[in-house]
Amino acid sequence: MESASQDINLNSPNKGLLSDAMTDVPVDSAASARTAAPEGLTLAEEEELRSELAKVEEEIGTLRQVLAAKERHCGELKRKLGLTPLDGLKQNLSKSWHDVQVSTAYVKTSEKLGEWNDKVTQSDLYLSASSTLEDWNEKLTQSEAYKKTQETLSQAGQKTSAALSNVGSVISRKLGDMRNSATFKSFEDRVGTIKSRVVGSRENSTDGLHSPSGAGDNPPQDNAPF
Repeated sequence: MESASQDINLNSPNKGLLSDAMTDVPVDSAASARTAAPEGLTLAEEEELRSELAKVEEEIGTLRQVLAAKERHCGELKRKLGLTPLDGLKQNLSKSWHDVQVSTAYVKTSEKLGEWNDKVTQSDLYLSASSTLEDWNEKLTQSEAYKKTQETLSQAGQKTSAALSNVGSVISRKLGDMRNSATFKSFEDRVGTIKSRVVGSRENSTDGLHSPSGAGDNPPQDNAPF
């Protein structure tokens, strides 16, 4: 017993001997797994379950290989059709959102929110607040201050429209009076006279260019020596 206690004691100088001896001993994994098996199983049942587990793992590996081949084939088909990864992402997002909408959690949440909305809108506090706001609105619109403000704004708008109309009439009348004044008529007469003089001078200069004076009486002489 003393030797065993000395080996177990961590402060003993021989504390590494036990660990080295344990690492050198081979461990049977099958035996350890059998000892770790759940209680109540016989050796035959345990062997049967292990055999079934190996078959399932083999089938999973085969299915993974088949899935990888199908994914490669799907990628080739998409490439030939000109489908980009962005299109696939959009389809996946759309499908995911559709799955979320039809999911039980989403439906329950929507129903719960609807119930909460009904409870809130039908609650006494909500109805009281709505009635209070309606009363305040009615009192405000029926108050003397509100009516006076509305009448003042309406009168101001009417006065502004009338003032603009009067300004337009005054400007039109002033222009008419100015056109009918003697000064404006005299100015128009002077402009007309200047215009007629300019037109007449242009016509005279044009006639002089086409028929020079003395051209028919003195025809050009021939200066040839012969």
